Amino acid sequence: MTASTTAMASSPSATLQRAMWDKQWRTAGLQFIGFSIIVAVIYGAVPRIGASGDTVTAFYAAHRTRILIASFFAGLNMLNLLWFAASLRNTLVEAGQEGWATAASVSSAAFGALYYLIIAIGAALAYSIAGTGNGALTSALNDFAWVLMVLISFPRAMLIMSGVFGLWRAGMISSGLFTAGVVAVVLGVLGGTTWMSDGFWSPTGAFALFVSPILLLAWIVMVSRVLLTRPLARAGW
Repeated sequence: MTASTTAMASSPSATLQRAMWDKQWRTAGLQFIGFSIIVAVIYGAVPRIGASGDTVTAFYAAHRTRILIASFFAGLNMLNLLWFAASLRNTLVEAGQEGWATAASVSSAAFGALYYLIIAIGAALAYSIAGTGNGALTSALNDFAWVLMVLISFPRAMLIMSGVFGLWRAGMISSGLFTAGVVAVVLGVLGGTTWMSDGFWSPTGAFALFVSPILLLAWIVMVSRVLLTRPLARAGW
């Protein structure tokens, strides 16, 4: 590093800029929560798994514009979660928990990939596929999206686990929060079994639709509280 680069990096303006970005990404998790609620309201109730082609077609045809708008915000919102995971990773690396930091990066990337695939299926159905009149294809894609909603439970559980175990090993959360986090991880993994029955424990049941997402949102609040109480302006940004 040259002397001029070192001086620039240590200047007050550079420090303030790093602090600004650091705070921005630490609050990205809370932004993710807010946008998630907005997206859920805009998107509405999607036809359940096993719905007929006519039912799925009618839904996406009637709400085409609304779904495409929700898809845009959902895609944008995932960036908030990825930046939040990056901020968690930096914090864990600084605390000497490189393994859990890597787990946070990998799991957030896997979660994001599945999430974007789910968004893409819904957007494609609304944009053109539902209008082709191919009810079998439309129904199959709708079912596939619900299957992905079950599979996304695994990277979501790993993401929660990386923060819970990493922050606990670093001494940043209490044993009580750690215990609650372990319960959240177990429940998160069990979310991957919701296609084994009907009703509450099904891909479109209350556990998959409400409990699993709430586990992630509660975890984000907990981690955000930890991140926002730590000093800003790290050199990593």
